[in-house]
Amino acid sequence: MELKVRAGHQGTGPGPITPDGCAVELYSRLPAGPEPDIIEAAVPAGATVLELGSGTGRMTHPLLDRGFTVTAVDESPDMLEGVAGARTICSPIEELDLGETFDVVLLASFLVHTADIDVRRGLLRACVRHLAEGGCVLIQREGEEYHTDVPRERRDPHGFTVRITSSEPIGDGVHAVHAAYVFPDATWTQSFRTRPLTRQQFEEALCGTGLKVDRYLTEDRTWVRAVHADRGPTG
Repeated sequence: MELKVRAGHQGTGPGPITPDGCAVELYSRLPAGPEPDIIEAAVPAGATVLELGSGTGRMTHPLLDRGFTVTAVDESPDMLEGVAGARTICSPIEELDLGETFDVVLLASFLVHTADIDVRRGLLRACVRHLAEGGCVLIQREGEEYHTDVPRERRDPHGFTVRITSSEPIGDGVHAVHAAYVFPDATWTQSFRTRPLTRQQFEEALCGTGLKVDRYLTEDRTWVRAVHADRGPTG
């Protein structure tokens, strides 16, 4: 499968770089953070999980350790080489059609903010296509200050620094973002395009593909539990 180079996406640093600017070695080093705990608290124990955009397994492996059955999907074969213990599928997310459904569909890493509206619609439709009756989609959103609190940096307890150096509007509601990941022995940079979404715009995007917000899982509303639009509230 030949991967499409995405306009405005590029990366630098050691090792393979995917067409969307992601460095494989970098993603293999990044810690899972609190995300697996957030996911575990929002879904039934032992659920089947379809992880869309798994990368090298940053969240895949902790979810496996927690007893979930995970199918990891990524369009980069280099990324999927780092995934162990899960079924892996190499495919663009928006083209995925496995003919089966899952208790949980996971769309993390701010993928819902893709600059291309048609691609975003395709991502969400893929979520709906693979969602079991009574299941849920867990989506990670950008924080409300993601594009205004710049430049900024965060020192991770694992010994590296993440810098968001700029976020510049380039027209049609799209921003060009530049980031750097500085480790003691290596530095990676990534430039990418993203479409900021207000809470209302995000919820309207879900409704347009047959989903609705069930509840926000974190105080900053960056993690969301969505369900089929015709399903009643879960409480």
